[in-house]
Amino acid sequence: MQPETVFSVCNTTALIAWIVLIAGYRKQWAPRAARWFSLGFAVVYSIVIALHFRGADGDFGSLEGVMTLFTNPWAVTAGWVHYLAFDLFVGAAIVDEGQQQGLPWWRVMPALPLTFLFGPAGWLLFTILRGRAV
Repeated sequence: MQPETVFSVCNTTALIAWIVLIAGYRKQWAPRAARWFSLGFAVVYSIVIALHFRGADGDFGSLEGVMTLFTNPWAVTAGWVHYLAFDLFVGAAIVDEGQQQGLPWWRVMPALPLTFLFGPAGWLLFTILRGRAV
């Protein structure tokens, strides 16, 4: 399997998972399903790292080292799947909290697409929209 294939399959799967999460906002099973998808990404990430990280140049000790590391297609794929896993996990946590707090749809929904696209910015927006700090 090529890194482009893993990237493409994971991107499509992530889109499906986010649609499930957003469409199922009022359903208890939606954040649980999203966490299962996130766990699946964690498995893919772990496999890619186990099989391909050893041969990659670069490191995490400097910006230059990270830039060098991310010239390797498998390292970039692993990094992207890492983002997909954690952003979806945060999205599930947002929906969980919205459900538990009884927040209306409009106070949660703007944060979800932003979390999908820009992770921490979506978490920040949700924190502002829910009206209280962490």
